[in-house]
Amino acid sequence: MSLSYKDTIKKLHSKEMFYIETGLDRIFSVLKAFGNPEDNLKYIHVAGTNGKGSVCTILDSILREAGFKTGLYTSPHIYEYTERIKISGVEISKKIFSEYFEKIYNKTKELKIYLTEFEILTVIMFLYFNDNQVDIVILETGLGGRLDATNVIKENLCSIITKIDLDHTDKLGNTKEQIAYEKAGIIKSNSAVITSECYEVIKDTAERFNSMLILVSPSVDKKFINALSLKGLHQSENLSLALTAINYVFPEINEELILKALPKVNNPYRFQYFKDKNLIVDASHNPNGIKALRENLDCYFPNVKRCFIFGCLKTKDYKQMINILFKEDDEIFFNEFDYPNACTYEELKNACLYKTNRYAETLSLENDKLNIICGSFYMIGKMKF
Repeated sequence: MSLSYKDTIKKLHSKEMFYIETGLDRIFSVLKAFGNPEDNLKYIHVAGTNGKGSVCTILDSILREAGFKTGLYTSPHIYEYTERIKISGVEISKKIFSEYFEKIYNKTKELKIYLTEFEILTVIMFLYFNDNQVDIVILETGLGGRLDATNVIKENLCSIITKIDLDHTDKLGNTKEQIAYEKAGIIKSNSAVITSECYEVIKDTAERFNSMLILVSPSVDKKFINALSLKGLHQSENLSLALTAINYVFPEINEELILKALPKVNNPYRFQYFKDKNLIVDASHNPNGIKALRENLDCYFPNVKRCFIFGCLKTKDYKQMINILFKEDDEIFFNEFDYPNACTYEELKNACLYKTNRYAETLSLENDKLNIICGSFYMIGKMKF
């Protein structure tokens, strides 16, 4: 009897898989047992601290508009795991997701290899995209790059490294240079790496692998940024990275086609404004993302009363995020949501200099204030608004 989607998710959340352990040996062995499906695909590989999801969805929209059958692999999800794996904009069905999971799960038992949650999702992705013969995969790393499960690929059309900041410091290092070293691990031989920040370690890695280093300006022509459905000052840099990759890998894709594709980019809850509720939903979940949110609010919505609903994981630098985000006259609600390692109300309250309130699901959003929901993908996925 096949596993139901509900049972599949229970297994994914079990202690058996719900942990993080870097290293590629486990996933290499499992993929080899399936005939190395990853070797049959073409990739644009994207790493970085912030902006990966936006860059990936911009690339996906342009390539789909150009007629390519795309595979898009992103993380995390907001509502369902199936959001992470899409072909030409359509997410994998729950039934097919469960079928692949069961096949892989049984194989790992046979091999006596225990994969993490992200590793098994990555194997599902490689098998699904290979079985459906996608033309090109836009591949987002999960954590870091060098030892990330996606980095089993042997070559790519290009690598993209987005903005780097301090995040996951327990695993990636506590300086930007150390983190850049991990991100630079996705650079492949005789390819190209596109970035807007010239860290010495990225330059050195590119030279070592005979990979062209393409350093881009964080700004683009206004006609492109005006056409892009994603809003926020920070999207200019993400768009610049994506457009440079398109121009490098697919020079035949013209400006007219790009301008048709940009309004169709769909990456929910990145400074997304819901006018009817006077509501911004932003999945910023680290200090750099929160800084971008603060700058966007001050630029697009200056001199307005603001009501924040904020929740965060303990694994993030929530004290710094709170310090960056709030001002004395803001109305602040902290959401103690149900998720492993989620901050408690007391932890958030104790980190804040200003008056705070406990969020309740019955809280109604008032249109006379700008409402902002932010802090964690996982919190947003559990909220109704």
